[in-house]
Amino acid sequence: MKSVEELLAIKNKVKGQMNVRSENGEDNIRVLVGMATCGIAAGARPVLNALVEEVAKRNLSNVYIAQTGCIGVCQYEPIVEIVEPGKEKVTYCKMTPEKAIRVVTDHIVNGKPVAEYTIGAVAK
Repeated sequence: MKSVEELLAIKNKVKGQMNVRSENGEDNIRVLVGMATCGIAAGARPVLNALVEEVAKRNLSNVYIAQTGCIGVCQYEPIVEIVEPGKEKVTYCKMTPEKAIRVVTDHIVNGKPVAEYTIGAVAK
């Protein structure tokens, strides 16, 4: 960092990411990432980071991303749950940062859950 402009750019980038992680309305899509020790050990932190970055990059103001504790099926970690108002919750498992980006694109943006990443598909 060599100038005030660079510092302001960093501030604005982080500020945008913080807005993604604050709940600001009842009609929001909630994205919950299992961040208990089992989730963290399985790689949940990079998944959380990929979700935050992709949602911020797309300026999706109706998406709230949060960490949650143990979801209860540790063998399927990292787990991401998508909760949309008026719809059934979708649970994604064995997530990676690459899968997380596809979930944002297909499910959150285009409204088409990625069936092959869901707990029902993986548990077969």
